[in-house]
Amino acid sequence: MFDKIKKIFKKERNGSEMKKVLYITSNPKKEEKSFSLTAGREFINLYKQNNPDDEIIEINLYDIDIPYIDEDVFSRWEKLQSGKGFDELSDTEKEGVGKINMFTDQFIEADKYIFVNPMWNLSIPPKMKAYIDTVVIARKTFKYTENGPVGLLKDKKAVHIQASGGIYSEGPAKNLEFGNSYIKSVLGYIGIESVESILIEGTSMQQIPSDEIKNKAVQKVREVVKNF
Repeated sequence: MFDKIKKIFKKERNGSEMKKVLYITSNPKKEEKSFSLTAGREFINLYKQNNPDDEIIEINLYDIDIPYIDEDVFSRWEKLQSGKGFDELSDTEKEGVGKINMFTDQFIEADKYIFVNPMWNLSIPPKMKAYIDTVVIARKTFKYTENGPVGLLKDKKAVHIQASGGIYSEGPAKNLEFGNSYIKSVLGYIGIESVESILIEGTSMQQIPSDEIKNKAVQKVREVVKNF
């Protein structure tokens, strides 16, 4: 997996640079048993048809080790900030910081992002949060200024596909949704302002037929993918 992370794709298409797309999923279920993953696969398949030369890298966060930002990581960052070179770190220290750097650099190199996850306990799965923590890095994806933080990733696009058992886009639970709102907020924080949402809601509500939910999701996917 990390061989893929290290690759830098820069091919030419009709005289212009080919786009690099990250398809990031955080769901332990099999694709055929997941509303969000099924919609995500539909999106990717349609995107490939419309953009056959673009490079798509799939990142299943449940298949790889995502480093958590813990005491050891902070200690290693402090050493680097104090002037110590990366080569001066121990092999163990290099491995922890190196993995985070690989995810950060891969994210920066991409042009478009597709995030796919279920809504768990009103928010995103912990694996997705851990991944986000590896790409929201000061001086790489955002910087501090006298007027506050400024995002550094401009002219990029993202789509967030999220499935939830209840309905949170409207009604009494509207203020309890912290998954899609978090993804949009954190992407905006690092400069990615073009973010479309595909919300698949009511998947656990028996009064809403699953076929109706799936058809509505496919319709939204086809609508969004046209301009992505």
